[in-house]
Amino acid sequence: MNILVIGSGAREHALAWKLAQSPLATGLFCAPGNAGTAQLAENVPISAEDVPRLAEWAQARGIDLTVVGPESPLTAGIVDVFQARGLRVFGPSKAAAAIEGSKVWAKELMWRYGIPTASGAVFASYDEARRYLAAQSGPIVVKADGLAAGKGVIVAQTQAEAQAALSQIMQQRAFGAAGDRVVIEECLAGLEVSLLALTDGAAVRPMAPACDYKRVYDGDRGPNTGGMGSYCPPGFVTEAMVEQITARVLEPAVRAMAAEGIIYRGVLYAGLMLTHEGPKVLEFNARFGDPETQVILPRLDNDLVALALACIDGTLHKETLRWHEGACCGVVLASGGYPGSYRTGFPILGLDALDADGLVFHAGTRLEEGRAVTAGGRVLTVAAKGRTMEEARARAYDNAARVCFEGVHYRRDIAEREVG
Repeated sequence: MNILVIGSGAREHALAWKLAQSPLATGLFCAPGNAGTAQLAENVPISAEDVPRLAEWAQARGIDLTVVGPESPLTAGIVDVFQARGLRVFGPSKAAAAIEGSKVWAKELMWRYGIPTASGAVFASYDEARRYLAAQSGPIVVKADGLAAGKGVIVAQTQAEAQAALSQIMQQRAFGAAGDRVVIEECLAGLEVSLLALTDGAAVRPMAPACDYKRVYDGDRGPNTGGMGSYCPPGFVTEAMVEQITARVLEPAVRAMAAEGIIYRGVLYAGLMLTHEGPKVLEFNARFGDPETQVILPRLDNDLVALALACIDGTLHKETLRWHEGACCGVVLASGGYPGSYRTGFPILGLDALDADGLVFHAGTRLEEGRAVTAGGRVLTVAAKGRTMEEARARAYDNAARVCFEGVHYRRDIAEREVG
């Protein structure tokens, strides 16, 4: 099979790496890819957002399966466009991807169908939202409705911070049209976990749980990012808890969308807070998480191509997910200044000095005269497996320390709570 992976991040590199292991994969392409995907696939110079060109190229090239990584082409309807051309594509339709594309739509769906989540309210008027905020106390969360590259959720500790966040989103238009509406909700307390599941619209198969780190600095300080690292599995999430989340969150969400006339196929990602009242949904995403994918897929024992086809064909009920024993830890190496302004084009040194079984997934990289240079905010995810989390973590940080580029920075506390 000729397989196309759409996207250019570390998640897409990890997807390509896993798909390439399948005996079904005879040709592998990435659009647009990065310096890492170029080592195992043919990069195609088409933007992930250029849906018409991607569909035309995939049809002309005889692509048998397309796997979509990022959220923006999904919410733009890439699955619908590919399917209209008779192309097999793994991911939710435009209508289904609204569960990520609109926090208002997702929140109202959860409220309507009793899926556990934070209480709150939705506003399209800045003045109404401001008055509502003024009546609230304690920490509160302000969310832009639309896509904002993982940065549209602001947890405000004080009334002043909350009002400033609201102004930033709705008045200053920090996230553009994504801030036309906001969700203001209670701040949930507890441990946070990501649980991704495969679904064909009926059967739901949860993957191994993972934890990611969104703040840029150690101790969960500083601004939100796209994710600074992750690990799988967290010791505080039991098999019984995964079953509970599947029964109370993931399966009801798939059924709720079906009741709305929307068949959801692909990956459904639930970001959860484990509160004293039980697991509650912080957000849904309509695709593989980043950086969670980089630590989940190395532990997956199944053929990912076969699983993707089962989701497309409606045969996922025949599949059982299998997992390698042990743990995986991933550390994101970022450009100096990220998530603010940063410079790119710096040579990346030390990639040839990693352990033979070490994993490095490229994100913001490109090839320049045959060598990898920085080309984004999050540059690499350095991951490692181990028999225990302590071993996986030690290996990941040992390898991360061997990689160097100007301004490199990374968190030093990924998975620390699991071994401290």
